[in-house]
Amino acid sequence: MDFAKTERYPVKSNLGTMTLLPAAALAVSLAGAVPVHAQSAIPAPDQETFDVGQLFATTCGWCHSDGGRAAGKGPQLMNTTRDDAYLRSRIKSGKPGAMPAFGETFSDAQIDQIITYIRQLKPREG
Repeated sequence: MDFAKTERYPVKSNLGTMTLLPAAALAVSLAGAVPVHAQSAIPAPDQETFDVGQLFATTCGWCHSDGGRAAGKGPQLMNTTRDDAYLRSRIKSGKPGAMPAFGETFSDAQIDQIITYIRQLKPREG
């Protein structure tokens, strides 16, 4: 693509109207170079070891602070009064505008392990 000839993305500058900046082209080419840890969770096969605490810290901990023990962007999960069916549904389907759906990311068995993790949450000592 010849960026010098395109008028698709004009940008005003002291030099008059310029076309798409070369830096933007570089950004587009680097878009696929996201570090692995920044990508969404990839489901682990059910038979592999599934570290729920690690998963929670890296996937859920962005919103459910202190491993689910405190409210953050999302609610505190420790001592939740919600039943397992509700938690399962929320994990699978998410909440529009608030929580992404993980039904395609985690198997039913993994979601059950996440619910067990939530039910076993206790305050940190110390």
